[in-house]
Amino acid sequence: MLYANVVLGLPVEGPFDYLVPVDLESKVKVGSRVWVNFRNKKEVAYIVELNNKTKIKKIKEIASVIDIFPVLDEPMFLLTRKLAQYYCCSWGEAIEAALPDELRKGRRLEARLPEASQFFDKAVNEQEQRLLFVQGFSRMPVYLREIKKSLASKKSVIVLCSNILIAEKFKAVIQVGLEAEVFIAHRKQAAELEVWKKIKQAGFCVVVGTRSNIFSPVNNLGLIIVDQEEDQVYKQEQAPHYHAREVALMRAQIQGAKVILGSHCLSLEGFYLMQKDKLDLEVISAQQAYPQVKVIDVRRLAYADRKNKSIFSKFLVDAIQAVLVEKGKVLLVINRKGFATTVACHNCGVALKCPRCDINLVLHFDQDELRCHHCNFKMPLPKICPNCNAGYIKYFGLGTEKVESELSRIFPQARIGQDIIVATGSIASQQGLSFDLIGVMVIDDSLNRVDYRAAEKTFSMLSGIINLTFKKVIIQSSNASHPCFQALIKNDPQLFLKEELKARKQLNFSPFGHMILLKIRGRDLERTKKSSQDLFQRLNGIKTSSLKLLALNPAQPAKLRGNFYYQILMRTLHVEKAVHFLKLHLKEGHYSGIIVTVDVDPV
Repeated sequence: MLYANVVLGLPVEGPFDYLVPVDLESKVKVGSRVWVNFRNKKEVAYIVELNNKTKIKKIKEIASVIDIFPVLDEPMFLLTRKLAQYYCCSWGEAIEAALPDELRKGRRLEARLPEASQFFDKAVNEQEQRLLFVQGFSRMPVYLREIKKSLASKKSVIVLCSNILIAEKFKAVIQVGLEAEVFIAHRKQAAELEVWKKIKQAGFCVVVGTRSNIFSPVNNLGLIIVDQEEDQVYKQEQAPHYHAREVALMRAQIQGAKVILGSHCLSLEGFYLMQKDKLDLEVISAQQAYPQVKVIDVRRLAYADRKNKSIFSKFLVDAIQAVLVEKGKVLLVINRKGFATTVACHNCGVALKCPRCDINLVLHFDQDELRCHHCNFKMPLPKICPNCNAGYIKYFGLGTEKVESELSRIFPQARIGQDIIVATGSIASQQGLSFDLIGVMVIDDSLNRVDYRAAEKTFSMLSGIINLTFKKVIIQSSNASHPCFQALIKNDPQLFLKEELKARKQLNFSPFGHMILLKIRGRDLERTKKSSQDLFQRLNGIKTSSLKLLALNPAQPAKLRGNFYYQILMRTLHVEKAVHFLKLHLKEGHYSGIIVTVDVDPV
């Protein structure tokens, strides 16, 4: 008798035993997909082990075999298991995160593909992992140098980019002069499965893509490049909440590949690894002079400016005027879109919120409508208050449209959008831009967010923005002495990184420890709150040295897309031990209508 241990792409731990019918014994292999009956539903399952014993007395049979060959090779088999152990998801969920949508739905592949054994050398597992951080804005020459080295050894390359447009530009540059195939891979492409098959059939190639590209089925992997590695888009929002950069490190360790992390600014984790001699740093020299950086303390503005609550300091207004006189270009950065961030009734004080999210609606003046920036809900701007029927609605807060409106009033001769551009911090990722003056506004909102990574994210964003000029940068802040700003003024990133690392160490935050969020969501507020409290008390009552529960709070935002959210914040020094503890105890409780997910190392 032959039995198959299978896992499914569901949030349930396995594996589960199924009997292999005699007529299918020659067809099943580890890594193959099969159809099984699970909880009275036909489901796609993945074979993770075959054996001749089972402890199950009344056992179901495998319904049919989907594949004539395994869709999972040995490196991917090992990677998905490690991913499940680290990111607290089921092995089946990790496997499905690595496969195209059509394979997850059970589409049969007719053509035979090469099996992994001919490409995978287990001996590479014993090699020490090689890490290189490329710091600077002109990173492409270094990438090309390392890609050519890998291809010369007939090894594949995976390149991760923060968005599809950048990935397409990378492909255009990389494929020039290379004799290997270069593919674009991402989840939204129509021919996802066809590209997946071509990659799997190639002996070696280059694959450029977004976050999910880290699972590309390349053979003979030699190099992984993660560009703009600090970008939050590399973190998966849905379960499993993996981070592509960390998965890249896992995969490289399994397959003995080299990893290059690239960014304009050394990350705190990278700085820590560099201090431990586990990472090499290659700095690309700037092609232009470093600009003068001036931080204006808004607490010390002139009395008239503070009384009028002026958006711009007089220093910034004078600087803009001087640039306009010289026919120069100005960039003003504010990390808020829209005209006003809060719309409230003057009579009753009620702010207009999204009906599906616990979020203030943002006024977009150009379309004369209110929008939710989380679920894309839209509504016309009401003339009277929907709560008290009063006729006077006030607008508060500052967004890009409000800044443009104020600029038009102060500088009527300037062409907004040409002479003066107003944008969010994401403009730093655009290439080929240059300005004579950059002004940064309302930066304290970014710096003071309830997020232990807030200072690092702010510093990274400002470092990218500063590259868009070699002349002058003016930052308005009420915390002018913050190490983030002082490091920018002195052009000494390590001044900030050392201070931030010292603070993280005192609190056992990353990279010294790990945070874990238990996210509890449901449609009913009281049931979600009660379930969260019960879960917190139950976990807090279990003695363990692997995990420390810190707090139970409503999430931010507390309501999103019709669901209410609570979160339990935890800290651990050993992720795998903490995940084992959570998997063991989370399955003990079941709450009707409540979904619990685990986010390891939240961003």
